[in-house]
Amino acid sequence: MIWLPGAVFYMGSDSHYPEEAPVHLASVEGFWIDVFPVTNADYARFVSATGYVTVAERSPGAEDYPDADPALLVPGSLVFRRPASVEDPGDWTRWWSYQSGACWRHPDGPGSDVAGRLDHPVVHVCHEDALAYAHWAGKDLPTEAEWEYAARGGLDRAEFAWGDVLVPEGRHRANIWQGQFPVENLAEDGFEGTSPRPSGPSRPTATASTT
Repeated sequence: MIWLPGAVFYMGSDSHYPEEAPVHLASVEGFWIDVFPVTNADYARFVSATGYVTVAERSPGAEDYPDADPALLVPGSLVFRRPASVEDPGDWTRWWSYQSGACWRHPDGPGSDVAGRLDHPVVHVCHEDALAYAHWAGKDLPTEAEWEYAARGGLDRAEFAWGDVLVPEGRHRANIWQGQFPVENLAEDGFEGTSPRPSGPSRPTATASTT
């Protein structure tokens, strides 16, 4: 973990997603934050020590989802499937579908596992699951302002966490989608899905402990 002193910074963006606007001043007190994301190996140690069962591994209650298809009231989670074509760009159900058996242990559904992805970020965890891990580790979850301040790495009002150019000198600095979403994934950064935890410097992206 690293310590970040308190500060006032410009939070949000007027150039990207509408929910990030408007840019506004925000303040944070000093806090500690993990430098790297929580990996599958990290989460496996937590589950082994506590026996914790994630929300995706529990059966949803019919009383909580009275309008749901009873066939979907089984443990599972949403899984991304790249469609061949999309007629309605607003219909996210064309590329996200509820998959029974999908959870952090089986990220792509039954038959998949994390054996070759232990150093990849854990997925299929909700806020409740993340908070349980953080408390087990003696930490807490960062606020949105803390996370954005940390992820900016001191570059206040920059377009991206590393500067104002998306691909400086032709080198991708983040694992993001390249190509026409959701039908084309060029994977120019080398990863079609999640990427392993880097061994070099990285922006803080995980649990935080405030003081």
